[in-house]
Amino acid sequence: MEAQIAPAPVRWRAINTMAAAVLVQPGRFEIEQVPVPSISEHQMLVRVEGCGVCGSDIPPFEGKPWFEYPMEPGAPGHEGWGTVVRVGQNVRDFGIGDRIGMLSTHAYAEFDVIESGAAVRLPQGLKDTPFPAEPLGCALNIFRRSGIRGGDTVAVIGIGFLGALLTQLATAAAASVIAISRRGFSLDFAKRMGAAHVLKMAECASVVDQVKQFTGGRLCDVVIEATGKQLPLDLAGELTCERGRLIVAGYHQDGPREVNMQLWNWRGLDVINAHERDPTVYRAGMEAAVRTVESGSVDPFALYTHRFELDELGQALEMSRARPAGFMKALIMMP
Repeated sequence: MEAQIAPAPVRWRAINTMAAAVLVQPGRFEIEQVPVPSISEHQMLVRVEGCGVCGSDIPPFEGKPWFEYPMEPGAPGHEGWGTVVRVGQNVRDFGIGDRIGMLSTHAYAEFDVIESGAAVRLPQGLKDTPFPAEPLGCALNIFRRSGIRGGDTVAVIGIGFLGALLTQLATAAAASVIAISRRGFSLDFAKRMGAAHVLKMAECASVVDQVKQFTGGRLCDVVIEATGKQLPLDLAGELTCERGRLIVAGYHQDGPREVNMQLWNWRGLDVINAHERDPTVYRAGMEAAVRTVESGSVDPFALYTHRFELDELGQALEMSRARPAGFMKALIMMP
């Protein structure tokens, strides 16, 4: 049996319906009025404040052959945050009115249903601030897996939202960061976030030569590949020193990859796939993100460069795909 919904103002309609984005075919979202979903005894209903637009949303938007359409209402939004308005009778850790960050899959909608174990409470210090907990937690988990220590030389390849956060985290750990990106705008961000050196992505040999100059020929203790593309993955291997760590943080889901196993084997690299699949690890990363952002150790707010309404989701994804000058991260904001 469900608890009663919290009294809260709803500007558009009765509480039993909601607006949700539906990806009806590649490249086309429609806003539909659908029933507000019900919850089980272990779940919560969340009034969504906003949802980050992730690079992993681009393949279904483009229409890769392994997706089916139309998708469920709200999918594939998974970077949401909002306020709990209904709780199942067995939920103990959260209550009505709690503001949370969450890991879900249907957050491109006014309401979303989540398991209580997939949420983190947002403290008063983060009141009224956007908090896409999933990508922030992802950055903290990648940083933890990378094992970066003070004095390390770290190359971050790809300075988007994730790469910029990792640049901040590595710099705060007293590592020397070399930021590499094809976009001059994102390299300016990297400088602001503490990168010791910035390099424009070019031919692999040219970048390797420049990194050798910075490191006295030694190359990098840790290289984080944050693009999800073949050529930056190739470059990551070339930049990692003997017995160094190559961290795969990019989302490689658009087809197979080739790797230079001869090089990786000869240099004795530790290659770490930093993508988590355990929900408890996801939540631990989100909890670490709350602490880190609240303390000021990481400041993600300047990275939220573009905001869109729900009916502009297609435009947000087009911009996320094109990544024009000035773009770092898009947020979908609910009324």
